[in-house]
Amino acid sequence: MSRPLHDLLTAHRLTPAQRRIATYLADHAADAAALTSAELAQCTEVSQPSVTRFVALLGFDGYGEFRRYLRDASVEPATEGGNKFQAAIDADLRNLTALRAQLADGTRLHTIADRLMASRPLVVTGYRVSAAQAASFAYLATKIHPDVQLVTDAGSVFGDALRHAHRRGAGVLVLFALPRYPRESAEALAQARSLGLRTLLVTDRSVSSLTPSADDVLSAGVASEFVFDSHAAVVSLSVALVEAMADAAGALARQRLEGFEDYAAEQDLFLPE
Repeated sequence: MSRPLHDLLTAHRLTPAQRRIATYLADHAADAAALTSAELAQCTEVSQPSVTRFVALLGFDGYGEFRRYLRDASVEPATEGGNKFQAAIDADLRNLTALRAQLADGTRLHTIADRLMASRPLVVTGYRVSAAQAASFAYLATKIHPDVQLVTDAGSVFGDALRHAHRRGAGVLVLFALPRYPRESAEALAQARSLGLRTLLVTDRSVSSLTPSADDVLSAGVASEFVFDSHAAVVSLSVALVEAMADAAGALARQRLEGFEDYAAEQDLFLPE
């Protein structure tokens, strides 16, 4: 379907719920291209069946076809075509565009960052492919937060570490969970809840099988054009979260960063640029 989005949205008499969806799409077409039907329903505060009926009204066979249309419509002419590597980068750019819009109001991110800074220690975990994202976030967070504990073991070993952290005063577990979601991720959230810890889930979707078990959810889309997913937008989200933690820490963050730079110079840790 090659008709412009504006023409599609104005060609039909819409119900109030459908007008809510149409208004959101008119303002956030690039963002919507990264959303599932459940996520679009959540963003527009309508039911998922309302989204399904809306998509059918526009003439699409299903939500998958509609989302492909949105993705094609959101690509700038300069990036149309190209090879599969360029197409994958285009997908990352769409996810980053959606994340940029999501972070227009940083209030929620700062609220979450305040909670992370208040947790001593702060426990961070992730399994399989998500372990790398968890480790990267934990490495950066240690430059801001005085006590970050990275735990990538699962099962009873994770349970032991979590209980020990809880006894020391931990109040928050940060879990990175990207596709495909390991069962250990759900188990980690359940163990944290049983101890009374607050949980932050950093993931690729605002609605998934894991999100009902988390207290807070931060999401950024992943690009699936390659054999393995690209997590470019998730990396940007995690670095933005560390930045918000630095804002929350204020002078303490500056002192810790300056202290590390002094240490790095003394130990000659890095090659000259």
